[in-house]
Amino acid sequence: MKRFESKIVLITGGNSGIGKATALAFAREGARVIIAARRENLGQEVTQAIERDGGEAVFIKTDVTNTQDIENLFQKIIDIYGKLDCAFNNAGVGGPMNRLAKQTMDNWDQVINTNLRGVWLCMQYEIRQMLKQGGGVIVNTASTAGFSGSPGMAIYSASKHGVMGLTKSAAADYATKNIRINAVCPGPILTPMLEEGLNTIPVMKELYLATVLMGRLGTPEEISGAVLWLCSDEASFMTGYHITIGGGQTVTP
Repeated sequence: MKRFESKIVLITGGNSGIGKATALAFAREGARVIIAARRENLGQEVTQAIERDGGEAVFIKTDVTNTQDIENLFQKIIDIYGKLDCAFNNAGVGGPMNRLAKQTMDNWDQVINTNLRGVWLCMQYEIRQMLKQGGGVIVNTASTAGFSGSPGMAIYSASKHGVMGLTKSAAADYATKNIRINAVCPGPILTPMLEEGLNTIPVMKELYLATVLMGRLGTPEEISGAVLWLCSDEASFMTGYHITIGGGQTVTP
């Protein structure tokens, strides 16, 4: 029997990068996957790929910064499936790199509203449903930037520090309610979002690689495996913590 046979799994930002790899991985393990993201064409491509392999998936167009979209998402999840077993809050943006004093309010709002407020909003609805049904598992995408700082990344780093705080505090709130909440903290992973940054500022790749002991960028699939493990019964005694996947990026100061 597959690990997530007939489990209902939500993945925000599931149309690209880490989210896409995780959606495909959950589907291979028997899950019924809900992909919530803004870009419908990419979302439909992922659902079609899952269906071609014999899996089940549905795409629901969602902007995690929009409360009405979130309400619509969770209403549809319950209308279609009646429950939610696992949620991977992965939707995020990098935002422009610049020194703090040169960042704008629009930059702040874009990154914080997606990376932090969006996770908070989704967790509220996920937890309410999981309380009704007697339990569930939530995994949030934080980052190695969630416990360190880097030049030009103040807003992004602040958002990911916030995700770490949300994860730990929510885990403490619901540890006795059969709801486990953890985070994954990727280092530099070769996703379309990172590729866009590398194309804009080519020297970024050298800077990233200088911090990674393994000397290479990670792949989305190397994150998806950790997400599935955290959602599985094998991690049943783990909550309020994080898994760092960064090729040794945080081993040395």
